[in-house]
Amino acid sequence: MNGEFISALLRDFRQGGPKAIERVRRTQPAAYLKILALLMPREHKVEHSNLLKEMTDEELEAAIEYVRKMLAVQAENAKVIEGTAEPAALPAPTEPELTCRKRPNRLLEHVDTAIGPSERKPRKVPSPAST
Repeated sequence: MNGEFISALLRDFRQGGPKAIERVRRTQPAAYLKILALLMPREHKVEHSNLLKEMTDEELEAAIEYVRKMLAVQAENAKVIEGTAEPAALPAPTEPELTCRKRPNRLLEHVDTAIGPSERKPRKVPSPAST
């Protein structure tokens, strides 16, 4: 009986299954996702194995030698730029650069444009000479 049921489901799916799945996906996404979740296995067994611990000393030595050869080949094919690095210093900032470091308060600029500039006292900014 189980085989007949599966065969009947397969025949039915071949007739209208893809269209029905697409319709459910469009009109009932929650039901579609639930069906997908039910089709996924509930548990997936993951086993951790430490391959290095399982290797013999000879296998480890062979692996180390293989890595050394790979690194040597990469070193031979590496492109090296010849030259020397020279230290470079940036020029000292000029006086206008020192005073313009702080950005204006954008919120207050928007308020000034929305309701007109208000009469507020400017902030006391310490002069560069006093710091």
